[in-house]
Amino acid sequence: MADIQAIPTEPVPSSNMVTLTHVIYGLHAFSAVTGLIGTATIVGAFLTGWPSIIAVILNYVKRGDVAGTYLATHFSWQIRTFWFALLWVIVGGLVFMTLIGIPLSLGIWFGVGLWVLYRIIRGWLALKDGQPMPLPR
Repeated sequence: MADIQAIPTEPVPSSNMVTLTHVIYGLHAFSAVTGLIGTATIVGAFLTGWPSIIAVILNYVKRGDVAGTYLATHFSWQIRTFWFALLWVIVGGLVFMTLIGIPLSLGIWFGVGLWVLYRIIRGWLALKDGQPMPLPR
């Protein structure tokens, strides 16, 4: 009997794009860690730091280059992390406007900061293993 070899169902990304995806995770991580060790909050540094802003721009510019590969899930993961963090910071800001909401908003911002760190670490580890990220349908 002849050996049957599996045919890949999706294209393999170029090593340059894999490296770029690592760089993008690194930029996001640099911003988050700056907030962790500096005077800013994790999520504040993540959303307003130049490294993260550059990373999100790269995500949008290079998104077409990774279409159809497992890297596309990483790009979506990174983009969604940025925009959902921004959404929750705005929610926390709205809650902050009420005197009783100040502790709640601080809790929201702290939780979002931890969530951002989790998303960066989880995504980067999956990328290191060559695995796609789970995304909602």
